[in-house]
Amino acid sequence: MNIATGNQVLTVLGMMSGTSLDGVDAAILRTDGEGVAEPGARLFQPYDRQEREVLRAALAAAPLAAADIPPPAFAAAAAVVDAAHLRAIEALLDQARLARREIDLVGFHGQTVFHAPERRITIQLGDGEALARAAGIDVVWDFRSADIAAGGQGAPLVPAYHRALAVAAGLEPPLALVNIGGVANITWIGKDGELIAFDTGPGNALIDDLVAARAGMRMDEDGRLAAAGHVDDAALARLLAESFFEKRPPKSLDRNDFSIEPVAGLGLEDAAATLAAFTAEALARAARHLPRPPRRWIVCGGGARNPVILRQLAARVPAPATVETAGDHGWREEFVEAEAFAYLAARSLRGLPLTFPGTTGVEKPVLGGRLAMARPGEGARSASA
Repeated sequence: MNIATGNQVLTVLGMMSGTSLDGVDAAILRTDGEGVAEPGARLFQPYDRQEREVLRAALAAAPLAAADIPPPAFAAAAAVVDAAHLRAIEALLDQARLARREIDLVGFHGQTVFHAPERRITIQLGDGEALARAAGIDVVWDFRSADIAAGGQGAPLVPAYHRALAVAAGLEPPLALVNIGGVANITWIGKDGELIAFDTGPGNALIDDLVAARAGMRMDEDGRLAAAGHVDDAALARLLAESFFEKRPPKSLDRNDFSIEPVAGLGLEDAAATLAAFTAEALARAARHLPRPPRRWIVCGGGARNPVILRQLAARVPAPATVETAGDHGWREEFVEAEAFAYLAARSLRGLPLTFPGTTGVEKPVLGGRLAMARPGEGARSASA
């Protein structure tokens, strides 16, 4: 996509850990916050087993935060998040053979542990100011709070970047870009760049929780367990009975808004297959809330690597729409969210809005993000420094 003449192009390192507990996705993007000049190096920095246990403890304790009492588990989890993101920065710079001064900005989302927009609460663990000092690079962080304060859902945040990708690829509207992370969300792009976006239901989180509890596995890699199982229609109906699916957008979810309890009586493979079908059916039902059916559904995120979810979605979307992956368009499907937070960091620095009435339900476009300086008091570092 062409960068607007006169706009400063930044080299931004974006990072996302979000609602999954896999680890940190990190990616470099050159952008002015409107167009995308080019993607750069990327890597995945996994959490180890002990780190995931610390983060799971924070998730379990998160409801206490609603009473403004930070649980002790938060401090330990925040330390894990900060250390893992610093390691990701260092590893990516080493891989790309870049000096820190060659990165203008870091977009740091942090680890979501609690999200309740109806109570005006969203919690992402991670200290952007500490990360900026440790990394020696300015950091934009705290992306969701301004939207929540303005009455929005605080999610999803990636639609602006989804639109930039679609415009750059010359894709004809209407189309849907689907992100399947811990939670799944959809971005509908209409004529003249109209955006509608919302969370659709679970993504990978329930499947991850299932295989962690029963098999000590991090994920159902390549959907192998689900492929070996059969969908239990009764359990699927119980999962889909939630009123959330009939609620009109704007709407967003916490990672723990759904439970694996309805598949508790199934074997591991059948439970995985049923949860994969749940993710796909929830996505397909999102079409009920769109102005026009998408011509194509393009899947990003870790779910794009689960062929069972993809097949289930393709069987459920109305013909003649097609289901494709981000990789089919040359995009880095597992790093779209990390790139998105690089893009949003650049937008934040330029004073451009991150969220819109059609994406989070705010009354007017909202700015977002906080800038943490690597060297406070010295003023903003230029892109050419």
